[in-house]
Amino acid sequence: MAFAFLVPALAVLGVFVFWPMVSSLVTSFTNARIIGPRNFVGLDNYAQLVGDGRFRNALGNTALYAVVTAPISVGLALFFAMLLNRKLPGRGLFRSVIFFPFIASLGIISIAWAFMLDPQVGIIAAWLSEIGLPIGNGVRDPAWAMPAVMIVGIWRNTGFFMVMYLAGLQSIPGELNEAAAIDGASGIRRFTNITWPLLANTTLFVVIIAAIFSFQAFDQMYVMTSGGPFFKTETLVMLIYSAGFKDYDLGYASAVSWVLVLIVLVFSLIQLGYFRKKAVQY
Repeated sequence: MAFAFLVPALAVLGVFVFWPMVSSLVTSFTNARIIGPRNFVGLDNYAQLVGDGRFRNALGNTALYAVVTAPISVGLALFFAMLLNRKLPGRGLFRSVIFFPFIASLGIISIAWAFMLDPQVGIIAAWLSEIGLPIGNGVRDPAWAMPAVMIVGIWRNTGFFMVMYLAGLQSIPGELNEAAAIDGASGIRRFTNITWPLLANTTLFVVIIAAIFSFQAFDQMYVMTSGGPFFKTETLVMLIYSAGFKDYDLGYASAVSWVLVLIVLVFSLIQLGYFRKKAVQY
């Protein structure tokens, strides 16, 4: 009976997830293009990655984006969750405002941010100029393009992670903090010795999802910068898109995508091993 209920979901996953993954893995060992014969080339596509400066640049951009946006998003999410877990007037409204960017279309959000950062008409660009931080040509400026897409990524994901942390905070028995407060423990002491350890399972989920979101960043780069200027914001997903749908080199694009899969898998396993040691049962 259980298997019968699982069959529809497994069928959908098989057709739209597992089969495309297997197909792309096979394609990565060929010279497949949109039109033309498909010949087996072994590891040639992967060997090409080693000497491809564009791939190294995309890998570096992806790493930089992930290293900056993931920790900041998680840190801000925890801060807002701790703040809005208290009984504050209007906390429901504040929760909704912070969470809203995650459910809005990232493409539309990116267009709005590009206008706000435009040095000619953008309100944020005007504010920055007033405090002595002119942003040059906005998202077309090599120095500001990556920070701009990072800001959009952080702004968008923080609300989702905040909701996860709120769920984790509300699952912690209130008696533990009450007992610690009666014993004279300060707020910082209660956080470091009770709240943070008991959030280990939630943090495991949030950090892994944050890393995956960061490595898969695409929308705001595509809309705001198209990977430019001078490939400053071209990530691995942007490179996959460009190789597959602009150069029509499906074999090479599939090889890049599987390298990305392996990178995400390795980071996820490292984080899983670390946080499993920190997990607390209560």
